[in-house]
Amino acid sequence: MSEWDHVTVTDPQGPVNNGPGPQYIHYGGGPDWMIRKGIDSLRIAREDRVRLADRFARPAGYRIAADQLEKPGSVVLLEAEPGSGRRAAAIMLLHEVGEEGRVGERGARFDELPLLEKEGDPFTPSSGDRFLIDLSGMADEDHYSQELRRVTACRSGVQRAGAHMVVVLPWGMRHARSPELEPHTVRLRRPRGITVVTRHLRMERMTFRSSDLMRADLQHLCDQSPMHELARLARLVGSARDSGRFGGDFTDWLGQALHAVTDRAEEVAHQVRTVRTAPERGLLLATAMFEESRADTVHEAWLGLMRAVKHEEETTTELERTDFGEHLRKLEVERDPEGRLRFRQLAYAEAVRTYFWTNFPSVRESLRNWIGQATALRGLTTDDRVNVVVRFGEQSLAAGRPDHLFSLVVRWADNAPRGFRDPRALAGCELGLGHERFGGWFRDRIYKCATGGPLSDGLIRVLTAACLQGLSATHPDLAIVRLHHLAVRKENAALEAKEALLALVHRKRRLHRLLVNRLRVWSGREPEEAEPHLRLLTEVLGSDRTPDPPPWPDLFRGWETVFAQMPTALWNPLVRSWLNAVADDEERKMALGVMVGAAHGRPIALHRLYSIACEWAGAGHHPSRAAVAALFWQHIDQAQFIRTEPTERAGSGSPTTEEER
Repeated sequence: MSEWDHVTVTDPQGPVNNGPGPQYIHYGGGPDWMIRKGIDSLRIAREDRVRLADRFARPAGYRIAADQLEKPGSVVLLEAEPGSGRRAAAIMLLHEVGEEGRVGERGARFDELPLLEKEGDPFTPSSGDRFLIDLSGMADEDHYSQELRRVTACRSGVQRAGAHMVVVLPWGMRHARSPELEPHTVRLRRPRGITVVTRHLRMERMTFRSSDLMRADLQHLCDQSPMHELARLARLVGSARDSGRFGGDFTDWLGQALHAVTDRAEEVAHQVRTVRTAPERGLLLATAMFEESRADTVHEAWLGLMRAVKHEEETTTELERTDFGEHLRKLEVERDPEGRLRFRQLAYAEAVRTYFWTNFPSVRESLRNWIGQATALRGLTTDDRVNVVVRFGEQSLAAGRPDHLFSLVVRWADNAPRGFRDPRALAGCELGLGHERFGGWFRDRIYKCATGGPLSDGLIRVLTAACLQGLSATHPDLAIVRLHHLAVRKENAALEAKEALLALVHRKRRLHRLLVNRLRVWSGREPEEAEPHLRLLTEVLGSDRTPDPPPWPDLFRGWETVFAQMPTALWNPLVRSWLNAVADDEERKMALGVMVGAAHGRPIALHRLYSIACEWAGAGHHPSRAAVAALFWQHIDQAQFIRTEPTERAGSGSPTTEEER
């Protein structure tokens, strides 16, 4: 095991690689960074389902759906009003049917099937697998009808395999649904709002009495607001407590949170109507975007915003103008003891951002360009930059402009220093992939990038990390497709995509099979086009890249594809890796017969296998190698119907005359 000197970096301005090998960066300490920032995500990994289960309140009708889904091969369609927590209910139904002790199986899939994306693996469910199809956001009847036909086809596969599937239907489109699906449809009604709030508050480690929740304003909110707003309310109560600025008991914190949820929009609208000058409005927005950053940094960002919207600077000197502190006091912005800026009111910055993106649509492109430059200010930490990207991304996606976010992802990634991955670009890409409405849009853009023209190394690194860290958790098949295309590109960073792809398929047999099958198809194309795919296939089939225990049928088909080509130097590491594996672990000796079987009927391929084994066995004349080579040669002899004593060949250490012919 090699070692290297450790270097301590005290104030890094970007990602730091302190050792050999590719650099994989997880912002926020892990894949749950979006959850900890209060961002709803499409993630359905087990740890996220467990987190959801702690907070989930069962809606009316849930028990009926659970009973229908429990039988292997069952499909349940959920019909519920928007805001009722219908997607969460679907995830929980599938999560609970897979709990240990019930009908689920260890290692079973839990995947969300994408909408109208056909480049993935054919739908091949297995016993115990669980699938989610979320159609709740569909409004086009033609597309909805297409998806319902796909649901019908998938239902047949689920029934045959003994898997489980839940489909979330759009509200108000019952007329477009096939009558044959009616027996599988369950109507859900929203859970009691106060129950939802209570569960979320408990998970925020709040101490309170039931009587503390007996408020008319809270009851009204619980009766009318969607589930995600009630979850946000609980998070705001926690924020009020943690800030230490809004009282000292639960009643104070709850009051502040309710005020933030119900009154902030009107307060911001009133302030913007009062503040009429462009510089003051610009400072209001700059503070909202860069809240918790240092005052000098916010000041610099503010000046950049004024330039971005083409505001003409005053001709007077700065000493003659209103000082920065006076501007802040007028806008009710305060500095904390560390010199960072924040609004006095809870959740005010979020309301300011929403107001400007909603009511000033013509300046959105200018704001995009401003954010693209302002997130590079030297006074910002990496966390500050990611926070600003998330704030900008949330507003762009809410305004229906995913292209604004993705264009910045590309710009930041393209301009990253050599060998680095820009944290802003990765945060923006992961935010888009995890968005309920625009996740499919981002998946499509990544696919077009991966299969299109030249890309910068920086963008390849960002797309690789987004597929490995984000997309693989929700749509693993689509992550494999995109990483495959990135891995066979000619750019230098394609090596990182290849390593990420190999690491991903090494964990799961099904993903390994998917990649092997894809590469077999691509390896059958014209030689020039097939070469990079064949090269990748030989690596995927190596002993160190194969799931344990080895999937022999998949390996046989893959080796068969490789050995159907003319022998190349690519064969050497592949064959030697398995000879080494057998020498180290006798239980893997089945590889020898399977490998020879894959070359059956191809004398040139068999001769090449024999030659590789000779070279391998002759290195150092190790007895264990000689025994493995002898057994390998025996398989080759049987395949060629040649009667030659293995012991004679083991001592020769070189190809026979027959091989040289």
